[in-house]
Parts: sequence; structure tokens; C-alpha cells
Amino acid sequence: MEEDDLFNEERLKTLQSIIDANVNPYPYRFDRTHNVDQILSKYEGHGTDPSEEKVRIAGRLTGKRGHGKVLFCDITDLSGSMQIFVRFNNLGEERFRFFADHLEVGDILGVWGPVFCTKKGELSVWVEGFELLAKSLSELPEKFHGLQNVEKRYRQRYLDLISNPNVREIFKKRARVIQSIRSTMLGRGFMEVETPILQPIYGGANARPFTTHHHFLNKDLFLRIAPELYLKRLVVGGFERVFEIGRNFRNEDIDTQHNPEFTMMECYEAYADYNDVMDLTEELIVNAARDITGGDRVEFSGKEIDLARPWKRLSMEDAVREACGVDLSNTLEEMRSAGEEKGVRDLEDVSTKGEMLAALFEELVESTLIAPTFITDYPVEVSPLAKAHRDREGLTERFELFMNGWEMANGFSELNDPKDQLQRFKGQDRRRLEGDAEAQMIDLDYVKALSQGMPPAGGLGVGIDRLVMILTDNTSIKEVLLFPQMR
Repeated sequence: MEEDDLFNEERLKTLQSIIDANVNPYPYRFDRTHNVDQILSKYEGHGTDPSEEKVRIAGRLTGKRGHGKVLFCDITDLSGSMQIFVRFNNLGEERFRFFADHLEVGDILGVWGPVFCTKKGELSVWVEGFELLAKSLSELPEKFHGLQNVEKRYRQRYLDLISNPNVREIFKKRARVIQSIRSTMLGRGFMEVETPILQPIYGGANARPFTTHHHFLNKDLFLRIAPELYLKRLVVGGFERVFEIGRNFRNEDIDTQHNPEFTMMECYEAYADYNDVMDLTEELIVNAARDITGGDRVEFSGKEIDLARPWKRLSMEDAVREACGVDLSNTLEEMRSAGEEKGVRDLEDVSTKGEMLAALFEELVESTLIAPTFITDYPVEVSPLAKAHRDREGLTERFELFMNGWEMANGFSELNDPKDQLQRFKGQDRRRLEGDAEAQMIDLDYVKALSQGMPPAGGLGVGIDRLVMILTDNTSIKEVLLFPQMR
């Protein structure tokens, strides 16, 4: 955007005339008695006679019509929009002419006066006085009611929020989802904490990090890809139930489900395992859905998703066996051939049966999981932080929750054997040095923390953005992020 595009020339002239009239176009505050929704609720059914009570409301001027000595205008705040009635006989010539000549759609103003209902049945404020609170120096887009240009909506979200009340509702619901999750966690006795976003060693997930440099320390730091290793340090330190809601950063593709920065809730509970964590996951999401929709059924993209508990639990091996007839009892080549027969490509470089199982699941099963489904018991090769399965060699006690074919949550029985953890870190680091940009580094301090003794624990990460997408019926993550990254 160029500087010449910032201000409308005609509005700059109007601003100067306001200043010349010795009026401050940007005063400091305004006392409100009501918001729009409170007035509409309180005075529903009111007659045409002005109320005895005088109200004071403030918001953006979003409509201005009329002629002569009467103006009908609309004022909009976060709660809604209502009509105001501006008349020469009430304001006098000087104030009426100021309103008519200097106030334009887009300006912020405060008004006061009684409430009445017009003959057409519209509840309105009869304006006895007003104050300009902020002069708008840019015109709202033509047909700003329902701004449709997607590029402009995302890049200039303020215009989107002004123009589209339904967009404001999405982000009000997002706030309620986060509040619901926080309430559930606090109600279960978890303590909310904050862990570093700038980290000397990235870990907790397989992802490419963002790298920056701290000049005073003269060393590279990384934006966190997950808070996991720090949260588990707190479990070692004696905090038995901790959670964090915050941003993670991954230097990955941008598409309808991915943004480089995204919001997660991550938690850890001592003396629990992944079965307990699956129960918690159900509770968190069902509570949020009930807070937003009022029930256990969600309409999404033309289909109904039933969230009634309990949710299906299916091992990855069983899911792949159902999809293509092979499991870990088959040879690697048999698994590769079965995948290729089903149209799966790029399996030539997969070198272990565990990795092959994960690849076949991702290609053949993941997108089919519409109803909430826990996929359990992941191969150890793709689960470097999960505890080894108590009954199945080569597998871990890990789950992922899928809904609408999307990964929604990830949880483990947490690996607390420091020697095992060190060996898995070494395996990840070998892959990183061989060119895998998403493999994890060795975090020796974390291994040292585990060597102090970490109790058995269950951990969980829930993607807030995708959950909000499901609960607000949006298929693009950009619709639920106030300021998404754009190309």
C-alpha cells in the first residue's frame, strides 16, 4: 500500500473544516449507558412516544439518508445496529448543519436522547445531542455491507469486520471456544502456565522451524514448534497437571488447513495414560461444541457430525488392514505392493514397516474419518516422544483424533525413560543431519530432566483453529484467523 492511498482527499477537506469550526475530531472518551443490543432488548415493543429515560450509545455511522430537516441514520457497535433519528427542530440549525455536512458513513460518533418507535415499527434513538468521536478519512468500500473480495477481506480484516456481521460472530465464537477449553481444564484442576516461545533447541514435534538470531547472546534461536518439552519439564518439577494455550510456529506450506502460526492447547497430567487423555479430549471438544451450538451435533460443509460420546477408537494397524489388507505381520514389500495397488505413490524410499504403516494410513484412511475417531498405537518410528506400547513391540501408546478427515488432536502416554528418549533423539538427529528438515534435534537438557524422574503421564495437544473451523462451519483456516499469513 502506498502513502497516497491512505486518505481520501474529500474527507481531508471535511476534516479541516471540522478543525476550523473549533471541533476536536478525535476526543478522548465518551460515556455510554447502553450498547445497541441492550436497547433493542429493553425497549422491544415500545410505542411511538419517546421514553422517559435518555440513553447514550456510540458506534460507527453505517447509514445516512434523508433530506431537508430530517435525517435517518444507522449506528453500529459490536452488539448490533439500530436507527437514530436526527431532526433540525431538536438540534437547532448550527448543530444540525454540522451533522448533515460533516458526518459521513464510516465516522465514529456518540449520540444521546430518548428511545421511540417509528410509525414503520423501527426502534430508534431520538437524537437530542451528538459528538463526533473519530473522523474517518477513508471511505468504506462500495457495497461495504457484505464485502466479498476475499483478498481484501483477509488483508484488511478491519474492513471485513466492519462490513460482515457474520465474520464478527465467527471470532466471538472463537473466543468462547478458548474460554470453554480453559474452563474445562481449570475445572479439572490443571494449572495454566506459559513456556518460552524463543527456544535454543526446537522440539516437541516433527516440523521445520523458523530461525532467528539473538545479537546480545550471539546465537541462533527458534520460534517454538510446540511447548511440549518445557511443559514436561514442569511435570518433572512437581506440577502434576499443567496446560498452555498459545501460538506455535512451523515453517511449512500455507493452505486451507495450515498457517505458519497457529493456536494449540497442550496439557500434561501425571499418573495418567493415553486412555485417560482420550477421555479428556472428548470432554473438551463436547463441552466447546455445546457452548457454541447448544448440542452434540454439528453441521459442517453440508453434513452432520455427531459428537455424542463415546467416540470410536481404532488402532492404526486395524485401520490399514481394513483399507488394503496388510498389517505389520506382512513383509515391507508386501505392504508396499498393497499400497501401490491402491494407487499410493512415492513409497520407494520408505525403509521400515512402521513408516510404511503410517504412510498407508495417511494416504488411504485419514480422509475417510468423518465422525470423530481416535486412531491409536502408532509406530515408534513416527512417535519419538511417546511411550512404548505395553503389549505390542514396535508400537507406541499414541493417538490422534480425526474428524472430517482432519487431524484434530494428538496425545500420548508420555515417554519417561531417559535412556530410551536419548536413543530416539539420536535417531531423529541422524535423520536431520541426512537432510530431513522436519526431524527433531537432541535436547540433552530435556533428557537430563527425565533422568531426575518423571512420573507416568498422559499428554495432549488440541488444534484450536481447526476446532473453530468445525464448530463454525468454515472450510478455510483463514476464515477463523483474524490476521492470516498471505502470499
